[in-house]
Amino acid sequence: MKAAASQSSAMQPAATYDWAGMERSLDTHGNAILPGLLTAKQCDVLASRYAQDEGYRARIVMDRHGFGRGEYQYFSYPLPPLLDRLRHVLYPRLSPIANRWNLQLGIDTQYPDELDAFLQRCHKAGQTRPTPLILEYGEGDSNCLHQDLYGEHAFPLQVAILLSEPDRDFAGGEFVMTELSTKGQRADVVALRQGDAVVFAVNQRPAMGLRGVRRVAMRHGVSRICSGKRHTVGLIFHDAK
Repeated sequence: MKAAASQSSAMQPAATYDWAGMERSLDTHGNAILPGLLTAKQCDVLASRYAQDEGYRARIVMDRHGFGRGEYQYFSYPLPPLLDRLRHVLYPRLSPIANRWNLQLGIDTQYPDELDAFLQRCHKAGQTRPTPLILEYGEGDSNCLHQDLYGEHAFPLQVAILLSEPDRDFAGGEFVMTELSTKGQRADVVALRQGDAVVFAVNQRPAMGLRGVRRVAMRHGVSRICSGKRHTVGLIFHDAK
């Protein structure tokens, strides 16, 4: 327990981030970077877990489902302490943004201040399976553009943390986001280093247009890995059916 507590406390303190700037980036681009959320050691420890047999509820081979190429595994409850702590620390920072977006989009759903209250809502609706996951890509692998929606209750923001170092552990494999609206299509390539996290819109976000707020549909994926191996952790705040 002491080791787990130490690992959790070693992550970048939430108070040190420019949360107002992050919110502006989310409003403008649908994504924002939290640099250095995890240390290199924490990243290496999490990446090494991928080969372990215990601690997961499911393993997915992407090409069997048309998701791209590569693999990922969903963690089982209880989550690794560090990931559980991150999920609980980040959610209260993101829920006000999610609530504001829904109001702007004319969506009635509002999210509670704390993660546990939201998870209770999910569980009452039969969404009881944990969704945090770890992904492994090798040479030639990629992840098709997609949205992570697992049931009626879906939190509109999620977080991906890069566990590997670009140009050392792998080449290629950029995090990609696209948006589609009445103004057309646009793509963003989000540059990350080991330990950086990207917060991004899961499904849709509001944007201001000439006639008021318009709805922008979002997708995310990973470009082809040219060489090496890439590991990522995904923190999704709603549970699955």
